[in-house]
Amino acid sequence: MSQLHPDIDSLLKEDRLFEPPASFSSGAYIKSREDYDRIYKRSVEDPDGFWSEIAGELHWFKPWDKVLEWEEPFAKWFVGGRLNMSFNCLDRHLVSWRKNKAAIIWEGEPGDTKTLTYQQLHREVCKFANVLKNLGIEKGDRVVIYMPMVPELPVAMLACARIGATHSVIFGGFSSEALKDRINDAQAKAVITADGGFRRGTVVQLKPAVDEAITQCPTINQVVVVQRCNNEIHMEPGRDHWYHQLMETASDQCEAEQLDSEHPLYILYTSGTTGKPKGIVHTTGGYSVQTYITTKWVFDLRDDDTYWCTADIGWVTGHSYIVYGPLQNGATMLMYEGAPNTPDFGRFWSIIEKHKVNILYTAPTAIRTFIKWGEQWPLKYDLSSLRLLGSVGEPINPEAWMWYYKVIGKERCPIVDTWWQTETGAILISPIPGAIPTKPGSATLPFPGIVPDIQTRDGETVGNNQGGFLVITRPWPSMLRTIYGDPERYKNQYWSDIPGCYFTGDGARKDADGYFWLMGRVDDVINVSGHRLGTMEIESALFHTRPLLKPQSWRAPTRSRDRP
Repeated sequence: MSQLHPDIDSLLKEDRLFEPPASFSSGAYIKSREDYDRIYKRSVEDPDGFWSEIAGELHWFKPWDKVLEWEEPFAKWFVGGRLNMSFNCLDRHLVSWRKNKAAIIWEGEPGDTKTLTYQQLHREVCKFANVLKNLGIEKGDRVVIYMPMVPELPVAMLACARIGATHSVIFGGFSSEALKDRINDAQAKAVITADGGFRRGTVVQLKPAVDEAITQCPTINQVVVVQRCNNEIHMEPGRDHWYHQLMETASDQCEAEQLDSEHPLYILYTSGTTGKPKGIVHTTGGYSVQTYITTKWVFDLRDDDTYWCTADIGWVTGHSYIVYGPLQNGATMLMYEGAPNTPDFGRFWSIIEKHKVNILYTAPTAIRTFIKWGEQWPLKYDLSSLRLLGSVGEPINPEAWMWYYKVIGKERCPIVDTWWQTETGAILISPIPGAIPTKPGSATLPFPGIVPDIQTRDGETVGNNQGGFLVITRPWPSMLRTIYGDPERYKNQYWSDIPGCYFTGDGARKDADGYFWLMGRVDDVINVSGHRLGTMEIESALFHTRPLLKPQSWRAPTRSRDRP
């Protein structure tokens, strides 16, 4: 059991309120607060009926017998149902006009581009699924993916999902030591990688890191290498294979495996407090349902949208809201390989102008960096295609929210400030953009079907505007099922601090309107003049008092316990 800290104080005051634009609400899936209240009420009073209705929008080879089987803290969702994530992302769109719609628009850092329609993506996935089979990968095997942000990365994920292999994507910035630890924990049979990737004009050496790691990984017997940078690498005969050569002879016909709803879709490793990586396990059915509906409703996703989540697929945000959520919805999603300051500080804004991006989903750390670089950069570009902005990761301070709203959104784009974690799999608290008035810095209200609370260490609900521990009081479909190979650690870490609740590890408060305000990690609390304050409130105060820093080189967002 982890050690709970004393309760957290909240001193932040924020009274600004922004109603959804009438023009946005009129065409939204959920058009008003009344609609949201009705849907939310139904979702908590009849959760089985609510989640069944959502699940019915997807394809199932066999319907489920029972929506939820709950033996705290272990859940099974859509028990007895059979489906395939790859099928729901691809095959079901091929029977409609979407087969010729762009699924992925990709831009490399050097400026090269590639577009894959749903039909083309389906063909590539089927071919690579057959490549994996020919290399001896079977249902239930684990496959590690260590790649740059190139189209072959989602192809590899979807191919694993198609044949029932459990993938584990490892962020391409991690060291060979981190790679080794994760491979060994998962006992993976194969690694899919690339010769390198481009970042700020230089080549990130991926294959050499794999070579070093797998000298101590006895379960690895196959390595597939995508040729991206044409840098010189070592290829071990009999073990290492070029992706493009294997694909040349692979069949483009591969039926999707009919998988149990609880079949493990992926393992995503987060850094644990003990130093041993935690393999968060997400299964197929519940994760499929909740990533599908949160993408649809939170982003109000439309068939003619070009949607861009700027995360790396090595993080959970990339799994849920670059690959699986958007593709299940038949969306056009943009992928970008490199840094936002290459060749200059205007790269993101030039991409939005070039590809007419409609939805932008990025991190508060990135937003604050853009502020430091200066608004002259986004002002150089036509951002009028944008209709919705999103924030993901650590809590966003109100002034960064306001800059995002004014400079990027021109005061016409709703902002969805989303709260969730690697462990939750999907968004749990967020505005529904056509229905919920927003407050700068607040994630606002729970997504339908989610029942959060703010409690003391003794499990008592706190009053309005009192800081406490954010907990989730009911299971939800996309929740983690366990820590890979360590169910006791799963129970102790997430379900023992406050009995009967999932302990998020975040501090929060709820205001008089029921809006949630995230305050940062409870283990990052700072004592100031007798007040125990969360990092978000400290950051917000500093934003007001510190002069903006001069432009600096881009750094990836720091993450506390690998939040999305």
